Amino acid sequence: MEVYSGKQQSKMTTEAIVARRYKRWISALIISMVIGGAAIGYRVIEGLSVTNLSSFVPWGAWVALYIFFVGLSAGAFLLSTLIFVFGMEQYEKVGRYALFTALICMVVALTFILLDLGRMDRAFNAMTYWNVLSVLSWEVRFYLIYMVLLSVELWFAMRTDLIRMAKTTGGLKGKLADILRLGSEDLSERSEKKDHRWMKILGMIGIPIAIIGVHGGTGTLFAAVAAQPYWNSPLFPVIFVVSALVSGTALLIAMYAVQRKAANKSVDLQLIKGLTMLMIFFLVIDLGLEFYEFLVAGLSMKPEKIEILSVMFTSSMSWSFWGIQIFLGAVVPIFLVFNRRTRDSVKWLTAASVLVVIGIIGVRFNIVVPTQVVQSMSPLPHAEYAPNWVEWFSALGVVSMGLLLYSIGVKLLPLETTNEEVSSYE
Repeated sequence: MEVYSGKQQSKMTTEAIVARRYKRWISALIISMVIGGAAIGYRVIEGLSVTNLSSFVPWGAWVALYIFFVGLSAGAFLLSTLIFVFGMEQYEKVGRYALFTALICMVVALTFILLDLGRMDRAFNAMTYWNVLSVLSWEVRFYLIYMVLLSVELWFAMRTDLIRMAKTTGGLKGKLADILRLGSEDLSERSEKKDHRWMKILGMIGIPIAIIGVHGGTGTLFAAVAAQPYWNSPLFPVIFVVSALVSGTALLIAMYAVQRKAANKSVDLQLIKGLTMLMIFFLVIDLGLEFYEFLVAGLSMKPEKIEILSVMFTSSMSWSFWGIQIFLGAVVPIFLVFNRRTRDSVKWLTAASVLVVIGIIGVRFNIVVPTQVVQSMSPLPHAEYAPNWVEWFSALGVVSMGLLLYSIGVKLLPLETTNEEVSSYE
């Protein structure tokens, strides 16, 4: 009969608790996916007629969530470049998570835009037929290149750990590592330096792709719509990129802290504090750009722009701007980060990052919906739009899919960087 020490028994108990939490979390995500899948199936069979979208408001919640997740992806990737390109080692513990998060968010974003297509079977037409004057044609190609780049850079970041896992770990985790290492065997210091060099090169290539092609390009999709006077602004792509940095940084803080807590592991407070200060820095810039966007739109004195601002600020939709975007997404997080009682608390700093993510959802909703309900080209009264149950449950299913992919990836892939592995990427 084996006898375990108190320390060993405590470790076994902790592992059992973590395993139970993980199973419950995965079960909840699967149930959510089934519910969402039923709504998606209904939408696929019946078409867009089962949603609250219309010819006046053709872009709704799904498009808002699409640009939200594209922003999360671009922001997470750009944060990873601070580590792998510019050598900011203090954030290196979240470097691989940033790349993996960026990849998962793109999968989720493209799933949302697929749902929004009237003819889902024509999704690849933008690739098949290339109009060089079409922003969308360029955007689709940038997405594909970007996702390939993310996958390759993540592979170089994990390569040596995949080799070690393939040799020392059994079960599904070891088999997957053996497949993903792609036959690589070299664990020498020279090969690791080569990996770091490739990560730096890929990161440098990815910066203009993420800024100009991915989220800046998504902003250009909106800015190029001349029929929508509020969108038709050269500042729009810039605002998209800056808000991407805000949301991507906030998401990484939240996911890092939550998953460490769920696994009963210590959370690096200094890392969290550093990232939250970076998040607030980006947030302040974002707020400044939005202020000038509103100011210029108001000073233009164009009736359609004034009406859009009126809908955004004073109509029944204004709760999204004042309550979600400004109060929850900016005022409260800034207070939590700088308040003496909360600035040294992982719990409160994590709460601040979660609120920022929620606030950016409000930003995306305010970009998409209020601008369409104003019928600037027609004497008709304002259109009406609110997502119905098909749109909400479909969104639940897609987000749950993304969380499931992320949760499985964290479990099976060597995404965590230990203190011993932290090194300079020169």
